[in-house]
Amino acid sequence: MPRDYSPYLENLRVEVKDRILTLQLYNPDKLNANTAAMHNAMSRIWDDIDDDPEVDLIIITGAGDRAFSAGGDPAHMQRMVAEPELWRQTSREARRMIRRILGCDKPVIARINGHAIGLGASIALCADITVIVEDARFGDPHVAIGLVAGDGGALLWPQLVGWPLAKELLLTGELLTGKQAAEIGVINHAVPRDQLDDKVMEIAQKILKNAPIAVRLTKNAMNLALRQIALPTMELSLSNELISAFTADHLEATSAMLEKRDPAFKGE
Repeated sequence: MPRDYSPYLENLRVEVKDRILTLQLYNPDKLNANTAAMHNAMSRIWDDIDDDPEVDLIIITGAGDRAFSAGGDPAHMQRMVAEPELWRQTSREARRMIRRILGCDKPVIARINGHAIGLGASIALCADITVIVEDARFGDPHVAIGLVAGDGGALLWPQLVGWPLAKELLLTGELLTGKQAAEIGVINHAVPRDQLDDKVMEIAQKILKNAPIAVRLTKNAMNLALRQIALPTMELSLSNELISAFTADHLEATSAMLEKRDPAFKGE
């Protein structure tokens, strides 16, 4: 019997075809920015995907041509400042989301069809193989909005590019082009937009030609070290992000985004 993904579809779209599940982040009016429904669904859907007998590979992407995911929605972040329990819930979901994507034994390809910022970048970096359009913007500018890079950035970037470069990128909040991201090795491939689908499917078909159990167990073994450090790193980074969420600087940043101006940070 086909797996029922209907509980997750408020801000996600799911299609299963030829052993491939395509998971689409769906909030096109806001560049696929995170919503409460999307965040909750992304923290829960991976167990069903992992158990789906019709799926041997996952492609995760965003709706439309502009963005994979622009990260957080400023209005929602401002609401969370006013309602602390929402932040605590979001932290719990973020922890589950990152750990469950990393724990999924089936290979995951990120089809990064546009800008991937903050949490959007973290979701992409949880994938096993990443393909981005070369002119997309990619990075984790949490510090630019008064937050700790707690929802995966502090865990994932050092493992992929090394400590010195990860520190520079996370502490400056600098955004890269897709081409630059591939050049430093944080992304596997950067391609022109009209070659994105061909490249993703080329890689997917190469994987699907192999023995599925061997592929899954190989991924499981390679991700062991990352899963082991995920728990303590995420616990600290998310705790620190929660602290930073209730600073005056973060509130100033969310107000500035909504008012379309530069923030004026005071270290408070």
